[in-house]
Amino acid sequence: MKDNVLTLRARYRELGDQLSDPQTLKDQNLYRRLATEHKRVGRQLEIGEKWLSIVTQIEENRELLKTEKDPDMQAMIKEDLASLEAELEPATAALEEALLPHDPNDDRDAILEIRAGTGGDEAALFAEDIARMYLRFAERKGWKTELIDATEGTAGGFKEVIYAVRGEGAFGILRWESGVHRVQRVPATESQGRIHTSAVTVAVLPEAEEVDVEIKDADLKIDVYRAQGPGGQSVNTTDSAVRITHLPTGIVAQCQDEKSQHKNKAKALSVLRSRILEAAIAEQEAAIAAERKSQVGTGDRSAKIRTYNYPQSRVTDHRIGLTVHNLDAIMAGELDAVVDAILAHRREEALAATRKTDS
Repeated sequence: MKDNVLTLRARYRELGDQLSDPQTLKDQNLYRRLATEHKRVGRQLEIGEKWLSIVTQIEENRELLKTEKDPDMQAMIKEDLASLEAELEPATAALEEALLPHDPNDDRDAILEIRAGTGGDEAALFAEDIARMYLRFAERKGWKTELIDATEGTAGGFKEVIYAVRGEGAFGILRWESGVHRVQRVPATESQGRIHTSAVTVAVLPEAEEVDVEIKDADLKIDVYRAQGPGGQSVNTTDSAVRITHLPTGIVAQCQDEKSQHKNKAKALSVLRSRILEAAIAEQEAAIAAERKSQVGTGDRSAKIRTYNYPQSRVTDHRIGLTVHNLDAIMAGELDAVVDAILAHRREEALAATRKTDS
């Protein structure tokens, strides 16, 4: 592991030099990517330097014990050595975790897509609740959000709503939210107080930049149409809504949120790039998963991942067997306990796979 720390030192210096290069400063996308990696490597290096300092002191103390004859000095050295050895195990575990392979997509912004599933009007209403939950979570994180597109349900809520979520590590934190979210509660429309079960599908995509996905104009079919649903002046009176189809893949994206057709096209292209990038990532991960059963991919979105039980104020994440009884706080965006537990579980899986490979 000493070699790993030395490698981190070299990479940190290299990134620092690149960031100060005038050519890098001219390319803001490159500068942003390098700055993100520089910060991440800096955190790794801090953990690595702490581990290396402990190891070095242990080695020095052991050498001193070989030559020191004074009993009092020997006792002091042994006491110091015992203290350092107690620190070594957690420091080693922290370094092992820090050295886990990093998915560069985790540093990206995210596209958050929420769709009503089974449950009719109640599912659309819950889709709105889930969207609000993530918006409040993003606000707590200091992230910025931007509405891309929304289709309202007949009784309120959303049939579909799409947001861009922009902030440090947004995709890496939100990616495990992909899947089916089930709700058990008494709908507002239920007159006899019966509990209904409905579902919402959440998809989280890494937001792609133009340099990530090359899209040729000849590969696009662009349709414009009149926006549907409530809107301000000119929203429903002009053909401002845009639907874009990527002909080689059949992937479709649309936007009708803006009054400007140009702005709607730009937003739709952003979603389209992200969906194309996600498809490419999913294909790569499928190939890896075939060789490594412990591979954690984008997640099977047909699988139920979480249940929100209103009568018992209970939220259960079925993937890790976690149950908490603070549903109101969760729906208010206080997701940290659940999200952190899932991320910790994923890290433990990755560590176990790494140790198995090393052995």
